[in-house]
Amino acid sequence: MPANNTSRRSPLLPTVVAVALLVAAFIAYASIWSEKLWFDSTGFTDVFTTQLLTQVALFGVATLLMGGALFGNMYLAHRLRPTDRRSGASAVLDRYRELLEQNITMTMVVPALLFGGMAGLSAATQALPVLAWLNRQPAGVTDPVFGLDASFYMLEYPIWRLGASLLMSALLFGLVAAAAVHFAMGNLTPNRNTIEQQGGAASTHLSLLAAAILVVYGLQNLLDRYGLLLDSGTLFTGLHYTDAHARLTAKLVVAVISFLVATLFFVNAFAHRSILPLAGVVLMLVSGLILSLIYPMVVQGLQVRPNEPDLERPYIADHMAATKAAYGVADAEITEYEAVTQVQPGQLAADAAALPGIRLMDPNVVAPTFEQLQQVRGYYTFPSMLDIDRYTIDDQATDVVIAAREINPQAIPDPNWNNIHTVFTHGHGFVSAYGNRRQSNGEPVWITRDIPPAGAIEETQSRVYFGEQSSNFAIVGRLPEQDPIELDTPGGAQGGGEQYNQYEGLGGVPMGDYWRRLVFATRMTDLNILLSDRVNANSRILFDRTPRERVQKVAPWLTIDSNLYPAIVGGRLVWIVDGYTTSSTYPNSQRVSLQRATTDTQTTSLVAQLDAPINYMRNSVKAVVDAYDGTVDLYAWDEEDPLLRTYQQVFPGTVRPRADISDDLLAHLRYPEDQFKVQREILSRYHVTDPRVWYDSTDVWEIPVDPVQTSDQQREPSYYLSIRWPGDAEPIFSQTAVFVPRNRQNLASYLSVNADASHENYGQLRILRMSDTQQIDGPGQTQNAITQNPAVAERLLPYQQTRGSAAVRFGNLLTLPMGNGLLYVEPIYTERSGSAGAYPALTFVVVRFGEYVGIGSTLQEALDAVFGGDAGADTGELPVDGSEGGVAAGEGTDTGEETPTGPVDEAAAVAALRRAEDAFTAADAALRDGDLAEYQARTDEAKAALAEALRSMGR
Repeated sequence: MPANNTSRRSPLLPTVVAVALLVAAFIAYASIWSEKLWFDSTGFTDVFTTQLLTQVALFGVATLLMGGALFGNMYLAHRLRPTDRRSGASAVLDRYRELLEQNITMTMVVPALLFGGMAGLSAATQALPVLAWLNRQPAGVTDPVFGLDASFYMLEYPIWRLGASLLMSALLFGLVAAAAVHFAMGNLTPNRNTIEQQGGAASTHLSLLAAAILVVYGLQNLLDRYGLLLDSGTLFTGLHYTDAHARLTAKLVVAVISFLVATLFFVNAFAHRSILPLAGVVLMLVSGLILSLIYPMVVQGLQVRPNEPDLERPYIADHMAATKAAYGVADAEITEYEAVTQVQPGQLAADAAALPGIRLMDPNVVAPTFEQLQQVRGYYTFPSMLDIDRYTIDDQATDVVIAAREINPQAIPDPNWNNIHTVFTHGHGFVSAYGNRRQSNGEPVWITRDIPPAGAIEETQSRVYFGEQSSNFAIVGRLPEQDPIELDTPGGAQGGGEQYNQYEGLGGVPMGDYWRRLVFATRMTDLNILLSDRVNANSRILFDRTPRERVQKVAPWLTIDSNLYPAIVGGRLVWIVDGYTTSSTYPNSQRVSLQRATTDTQTTSLVAQLDAPINYMRNSVKAVVDAYDGTVDLYAWDEEDPLLRTYQQVFPGTVRPRADISDDLLAHLRYPEDQFKVQREILSRYHVTDPRVWYDSTDVWEIPVDPVQTSDQQREPSYYLSIRWPGDAEPIFSQTAVFVPRNRQNLASYLSVNADASHENYGQLRILRMSDTQQIDGPGQTQNAITQNPAVAERLLPYQQTRGSAAVRFGNLLTLPMGNGLLYVEPIYTERSGSAGAYPALTFVVVRFGEYVGIGSTLQEALDAVFGGDAGADTGELPVDGSEGGVAAGEGTDTGEETPTGPVDEAAAVAALRRAEDAFTAADAALRDGDLAEYQARTDEAKAALAEALRSMGR
């Protein structure tokens, strides 16, 4: 008998496929479940479950709609196949017909699932907008055209567009699929230039689909009428004259025509006279071309363009009002300011309260100084740009330069798995310095410093387990019999040697059992979580630790400010994060790029915003993240914001009321940077009230280029400082900026916002508009006057003549309204060149008022030099040892007495500089060894040598 050649199918392939599916399923499970555990640990579980369930629901609805449309229409076309079918018309169609008859699953179910799944995945990304639509709250502001609430455009219109688009896609794909099956099954047969129908079933089916498509198309045109208030037109975002008098009517007419043609297709489904509906389609296309394109072009070109200022005037007025309301600048107070430029003794007497608060420490310059003097060990770090806050020190409100000392993940010694994830788990310490003081050597005057932290600001808990640098996951927790292993303080601390800490907070996710270890090993793709003996029954895993991502995850509807900052609240180190509700569909409001509006010279040190268009913005939430346990608290700030109220309905209980903010926290809340920068961008053009002036662009302001940076493309940042506004009794913590006219460098205006959240006028925008009767120099012109001033050049000359051993760096150029004019203040730092341990030290202060420039070792000296030897007020500074007083020079004026100059001993100066360099090198070595006492001694020695070098140069 012949051998049995029947071969058994190998079980290998099904086994591999099954294992792969199980692995993929477990990876998905580990990702979702670990995410759920993270939300459990933060107390925001409802945010996770609400989003997940909504995403699943949207995925299911969209998949059923798209997949059902495809499968249903294909299946119906297959069921309507003729009993007597022709063959041979097309070999491809014949093969497809055979496949349809032999394997419906492959030819219908698989395409339906594929396209349906893609539609479902796309729809699932819209969970938040859909939730907002379902819980929408009114804004209380109506548009001037349709009288609809602004929330319709922000919350409803996008969803109606999404639904119409999804329905249109499902119908179009269904029509194409049905036509393909009808062709394959012989219901439709190509014959030269025509298509023959075998019976009326195909005609009925396709006609009804076409009718449905045209109905949806008509509805889309009706929706497009509302969209005209959101379109970027020729002049602005919003409704234009041509829109109101041509496009609104055109879209209505096209919608009516599409409904009529849909009726013809519906009739054709039973009458089978295709020529009439096809003629209707041609008519609709032609009329649509004429009404939607040609007619508006004619109106725009022949009617609007010759009379544009007059015809567009009411629409510009509506646009200006909407834009100002959307960005919160409608109440900006503009005051004409006759800034004086002449100086006289005692001119600043009325500003005596503000002078001691002028900030001299530039947070963008002194970061290396913090790094060198307070880093302590190389594995700690400070941000490249520090922050400004205010604290009450000795019963006096004080502007303070602040930073948190964090672990630098890239600088961990011997970066093995245990060190990265179990030893170097946290930073330690909040470091702060006076913004308006310096030591005699130019270093900051510390308020809090060292490890453990010591100083005037009480810190009961300053360990940083959750911070801006916390990019790695950390595993904490030990058994009772085990010693702590988390490095807490380096050697040299009280008690001697390194001190270790055991985390006692409730942050993170418990992962003591083996199943959770497996889940997190899968999520982190790290087998060591399963194998390490340092993971025990009390272990917790801390992940997603940066304050930004924690707030973004628990409040995904917020846009996070690019600059968050640390603060001591109730003795604990916390991070304060500003959150915005934004929209790009506020009616008639100008759309801007969030990234461009917030970009300036400080952006490189911050997390840049996404390049997203917006035309509405509110600082709706103040968030606080505890640096020790990662707790996130969200506080409603702008409680009238309709988007905030909407998401409070979506996620009830997640945002606490504003009344829950403690006085201690309120004292450290400030006006956020990105909102101020966006408002600054808007006010550059929307400060005007006359639509004609807006149209003519005769009064457009620009943000000046930062004068102290080498790039001529980077805009000047805004500055936090305390200023006394003209007419106010006391200085107020503010955020300020200046404008110059378009294509000019003289000063156009000065913008300030009350940044003190505890003040009754918090958020008040005020503008000093410069008089047109005389020119006031802007930042660029002022910087040029400072660098070219003979007195300034003379004081800087010794540092520029030391063969490259010292570098001069200009700090931020601050502008303050003082003395009935504008006072420019700029700190100047010097820094040793070519040394790893170099850091900037404040050496001089330069001020300018009108055409007069003064330089001194202190602000007081510089001011007195400008104002005839008497500024009229005391800055409260201590005199700098070895200082020689201020020097002033005005353009075209008497420079006053020349600075005394002694004999020059170049050899002695060079020898003294060499001793200074050797001492600085020894100081660097002592700092690396953690010997702070030796470091201080060597630094003092170097400074003494520098002073001797100056004396040898006759200074």
